[in-house]
Amino acid sequence: MIIEFFCTLLLIILIIYYWSISTYGYWRERNVPGPDPSPLVGNFKDVLMGKKSFGRWLDDYYAQYPNDKFIGVFIRRQPLLIIRDLNILRDIFIRDFSKFPDRGLKTFEHAEPLSQHLVNLDHTKWRPLRHKLSPAFTSGKLKEMFYLLVECGDNFKDYVTKIVNKESDGIIEVRDLTARFTTDVIGTCAFGLQLNAMADEESEFRKMGKYVFNIDWKKLIRFRIREAAPWLYRLLAPIMHDSVVTNFFTNIMKDTIEYRRANKVVKHDFIDLIMELQDNPDKIDIKLTDTLLTSQLFVFFLAGFETSSTTMSNALYELAQHHDYQDKLRDEIRGVLKSNDGRLSYELVKNMKFMDMIFKETLRKYPPATFLIRRADTNYTFTDTNVTIRKDIRVMIPVMAIHHDPAVYKDPEVFNPDRFTDEEIAARHPMSFLAFGDGPRNCIGARFANHQTKVGLIKLLENFKVDVCEKTEIPYEVNPRSFLLAPKNGIYLKFSKI
Repeated sequence: MIIEFFCTLLLIILIIYYWSISTYGYWRERNVPGPDPSPLVGNFKDVLMGKKSFGRWLDDYYAQYPNDKFIGVFIRRQPLLIIRDLNILRDIFIRDFSKFPDRGLKTFEHAEPLSQHLVNLDHTKWRPLRHKLSPAFTSGKLKEMFYLLVECGDNFKDYVTKIVNKESDGIIEVRDLTARFTTDVIGTCAFGLQLNAMADEESEFRKMGKYVFNIDWKKLIRFRIREAAPWLYRLLAPIMHDSVVTNFFTNIMKDTIEYRRANKVVKHDFIDLIMELQDNPDKIDIKLTDTLLTSQLFVFFLAGFETSSTTMSNALYELAQHHDYQDKLRDEIRGVLKSNDGRLSYELVKNMKFMDMIFKETLRKYPPATFLIRRADTNYTFTDTNVTIRKDIRVMIPVMAIHHDPAVYKDPEVFNPDRFTDEEIAARHPMSFLAFGDGPRNCIGARFANHQTKVGLIKLLENFKVDVCEKTEIPYEVNPRSFLLAPKNGIYLKFSKI
């Protein structure tokens, strides 16, 4: 019986082994270069073990194959294609968008009700929803609510002044500081609420923002099961469901809408747009459930506060090390304000050339989303190659690696805003800057993020000098467990009132 037991065990192990490597000939058969995968984990071992972030993992393979258009790798058993060639990227994002319309991300209606947002949805639901939500992000709409950005910026300035007056050394952790500002902006402009996340240490929205992005062991286990065995994740939906997040955002949406309907409040913001969709369900070709609508608020909150606050803090991190750029930017800020009696306007911010160069160079060096993903909707042959991938294969676009490629940007580790003069931009491939993606499925909130970030920086640099201190970590160390690009131990800078 012992012999039979061990023979059976050995047979099971062999079956699992050969099952795990059964797909590993996929790229070899297509003459696509790539590293040799390991059983069970493919080429994904370092990410699974928490040694590298997904972005850094892509960077390494991108650098190992400098003369190839793409690299074939495996996440466990799943073939994945890393794209290096910028012309092929243009085909994927724009020319052949209809063949790569989805990100290949999954939604889990029961386990993760709020996963049904624009980022994740397949094109059949994404297209009509994006069309209806786009009016909330036009330049005209942003002009209407720009005064709200300025009000939040003034509150931000007052909040930082109190902290600097209170702290004798003026040292502040700017990641949390900027997140409080952007949380208030999103709450005001999207939800029509005065969140007061800066002054209120117990702000529920600020707590929720920290909760969602804090990766603990429970979330890690859920993520591993979701990626490795989606069928099991769906089966375990009652256990996997995070009711804290779902209930919070669902209740906020319902309460706000109820109040506005009862009191006939109109603010022309994101909530009003959601209400309009509810009132006219026949004008959109998908079923509008409460969770589908709440999902859009949820992702706008998360993307709106985290990516912009990260960009603000990274810009301050670089400006603290480059006082020549900081002084030049402050001079531009003062000149703009002086030309308009000290008042900011949408057009003034839009036309600030050096501010825009700082903004873009920060996003080049520190793109919050270090990679993008697309799924083939049909069998597809790449232009000027004999490589054909089958339907449902996912392609990865290594944004961080492209932004740090010395063949695209000379001395990529150097922070240099002059890369983004009009002449320099025109001389580069249009796919060389992908901080907001490209094509029809680019970031819907790019314009909002642009102005939100710049207003926050204007209010800070108009009033404070920013410098490095003994707690500033140089060089920048990326947190390997963070989904978006983030420093491992925060960013500490010294603020001095001007």
